[in-house]
Amino acid sequence: MTDGNSSPQTIVGTPPRRPRNRRWPRILLFTALTLLVLLLAASAAAVLWLRSAAKAALPQLDGDVHLAGLSAHVLDAPVIVRRDAHGVPHIDAATQDDLFTAQGYVTAQDRLWQMDIFRRNSQGTLAEILGPSLIPHDKTQRVLQIRLVSQRIYDHLAPADRARFEDYARGVNLFIADHQNSLPVEFRLLHYHPAPWTAVDSLSVGLMMVQMLDTHAATKLGRAHVQAKLQNEKLENDLYPVGSWRDHPPTGIEVDLSAPHPQPPPSTDDEDDDEPTKTMLAPDSNLPAIMKTPGAPEPALSLSKGPSLLGTGEATNSTRVTTPGAPGPVFGTGEATNSTRVTALLALLGLPTCNGCAAGSNNWAIAGRHTASGKPLLSNDMHLGFSVPGVWYTADLRAPGFHAAGVTLPGMPFVIAGHNEHVAWGFTALMGDVQDLYEEKLDGKGNYQDLFSHWYPLTVDREIIHVRGRKDVVLDVQSTAHGPILNPILNNESQTIALKWTLYDPTLNALPLYEMNVASNWTEFSAALAQWCWPTQNLVYSDDQGHIAYHAIGRVPIRWHGTGIFDKPLPHDQFDLRFEWGLGLDLRPVYIPFDAMPNAVDPPSGFLATANSRVTTNKPYYEPISNPDSSAIPLTDEWVDPYRIERIYKSLDGRDHLTPADMLAVQTDIYSEVDQELGQRFAYAIDHTEGPAGNGDARLRQAADLMRSWDGRLTADSAAASIVTRTRAALWPMILQPKLGNTMGDYHWGESDFAEEEIVMHAKPDWLPVGYKNWDALLTAAVRKAMHDGKVPADVSAWTYGSWHKIDIEHPLARFLPIIGRIAGTGPQSIGGDTTTVKQIGSDLGPSQRFTMDWNNIDGSTENIVLGESGNPLSPYFRDQWNDWFNGTTFALPFTPAAVSAQTSHTLRLLP
Repeated sequence: MTDGNSSPQTIVGTPPRRPRNRRWPRILLFTALTLLVLLLAASAAAVLWLRSAAKAALPQLDGDVHLAGLSAHVLDAPVIVRRDAHGVPHIDAATQDDLFTAQGYVTAQDRLWQMDIFRRNSQGTLAEILGPSLIPHDKTQRVLQIRLVSQRIYDHLAPADRARFEDYARGVNLFIADHQNSLPVEFRLLHYHPAPWTAVDSLSVGLMMVQMLDTHAATKLGRAHVQAKLQNEKLENDLYPVGSWRDHPPTGIEVDLSAPHPQPPPSTDDEDDDEPTKTMLAPDSNLPAIMKTPGAPEPALSLSKGPSLLGTGEATNSTRVTTPGAPGPVFGTGEATNSTRVTALLALLGLPTCNGCAAGSNNWAIAGRHTASGKPLLSNDMHLGFSVPGVWYTADLRAPGFHAAGVTLPGMPFVIAGHNEHVAWGFTALMGDVQDLYEEKLDGKGNYQDLFSHWYPLTVDREIIHVRGRKDVVLDVQSTAHGPILNPILNNESQTIALKWTLYDPTLNALPLYEMNVASNWTEFSAALAQWCWPTQNLVYSDDQGHIAYHAIGRVPIRWHGTGIFDKPLPHDQFDLRFEWGLGLDLRPVYIPFDAMPNAVDPPSGFLATANSRVTTNKPYYEPISNPDSSAIPLTDEWVDPYRIERIYKSLDGRDHLTPADMLAVQTDIYSEVDQELGQRFAYAIDHTEGPAGNGDARLRQAADLMRSWDGRLTADSAAASIVTRTRAALWPMILQPKLGNTMGDYHWGESDFAEEEIVMHAKPDWLPVGYKNWDALLTAAVRKAMHDGKVPADVSAWTYGSWHKIDIEHPLARFLPIIGRIAGTGPQSIGGDTTTVKQIGSDLGPSQRFTMDWNNIDGSTENIVLGESGNPLSPYFRDQWNDWFNGTTFALPFTPAAVSAQTSHTLRLLP
């Protein structure tokens, strides 16, 4: 209260609240929205720029292009380039020089950046444009000396061959010079221009394929590590089988594939000559007498234990000593092995990065008496790594004295596989053993010790690796007489290891692709094949005269020991010639003569097929020396699993009235006998395992029922296929880990699936891990683990194969620039098949093309690559072949002038 005379009272309390400042949330929201708008605008601008740059890089397909003035000599006459409905160029030139110049120009129109990446991969210059993550890869290529070997081959080419490579390079450079402002978008994204193309670049691209298909050293080293860990010859033989009872060689032997499953034969290196696992060759009168005559004297020098040669095999799958996706023997360092960006980039180069995959292929030839038309059929599908664009480029090349069509390798002239007017041919990898590893003795002062205990200075080649954003890397590559020392690219290897490879033989320089392209019969074609150096291949042949043939090709060294495969690393401390590739004291390599390589012409069966498995018969043809420990000369001791070839023979051999449609059906076949067999075994194991860990588990019982009734086809909608394949993936480490421990990652073998089948189906007690009562318990546990790891739903039938078995073909820059991946890649696609089916499919490996030659209708012969001819996403020919490839259909490749004219969509004239 107050009265009139009193002053107002002050009330003490909480001061009045000020109004909240609501401006900051609005500012933050406005800022976020602004940044989002800017980000969207930048993304839109980037997309628009990419589209604009890609559109500007689209090649001219119609009209005239004047090439005069860019070179002292360009063309002798106009060249006509007709493109069919799939953008395949049909090049018609007045001279062969003009033809190969035009081939280089036209290939660059569609694939220039891929060509540049191919040569950079091979020569080891990727870090220059893609940065430090590619240093390990580049080191590998420099140590392997691919660029130096390419230069050596070029220097020794015959003048006519050198001229053809120069013609091709001229065409590439004409395109580069005329398109400096409209190069493929990848050059603009990475801010560099391609260097001029050279003939040596073309050869290095060819050697990329050699490296991919003829590499064994990593598996040899891995086998040495596995052997050292096991210390058990019997267990080692189980892991490294040599051939199998499922094999069906194309060289005349008849195999009853309906016969009961036998006990597998031993696969030791010192078995008797009549053992079926030995790899034998045809007799030949051209070998040196000491290598062929029974009772011939041995070399005067003692044949005691000597230099180290470690195991045999293929490098593509070795996780310890290879970089995933890298071509050939990228033994790599840890940082490269773990780099997913490197994997994505190098997938372009055609190497598998999935476990269980191996670069391989299928091919077969069928005589006319078994076809509906009475004319031969030939099919080929080569299995390589997926990439954007694909590894092959289809072309039809025509000039006086030359007309061939098929798949070409961007960067290389000629047709690699296909046909001409009279002959057709296809390839699969032979797996020939053309590499050996040697333990070398160094003195630490730059010298090495030779076989005679003499000291010689190491050869040193200094390599400078340019790195984007970093200083140059200097690498001194040291070599002995055997070859380069690999330790700079090996992981923690205590021994000094040198690589001997047929690629390093200075006497081997022939590339007979031109002679194959122009051959008109088997006599001419086989004469060309006799000059083939690398890679080792299985070639099947057919011609318009009705003949079919098979020949193993490539130089395979003769070793005194016979196999080149040894049980353990051997110390380099005693003089021994058995482990060298030569005769006499000059140690010059001696190779299996061409006529002694496995071959067959017009066999009685009228059918020939190969799929990377054993191609030789069981008969021991030939002893190299009288040494009782030696056997017939082998090609290799490692083949690929026999399941594809077995299925091909069961599908085609003995059938009549066959058509091209039958060929495609086999090429796309996704039945797996071994998966079905193991599925039955897994179901049996569940049935016979009592309790909640076995048949007491309702979901395990459902899984068993699904596997028991499965037809063995790995379709995308199959739950049984999912259960079986995931169980096999879970089971193998459960078997190997207790024996190998951390060395398990070193185990890779071409017949590892067959090794697993034999161990499981024979229930070998030595491989049953401790803690499991019996094999039924182990197999049931593997099914349970696979289902747990795969997060199987309550209804097991909903766990379909395609829910997780996918391919995702990416552009090599997708991991560096994700926007490229969204524009250029296929995205994840569910797909059937696996690595044991004729249609061999892994996560990043599969058929790179499908070809069938029909001599009844040459214009009806088919050729289908994975994606398309162009490397430009805006081109109508970028992915127009994908649906045919993915869905198992195909289309014809026109060949005769009339058929080409009738199917021409674009016509371009290259003018002098």
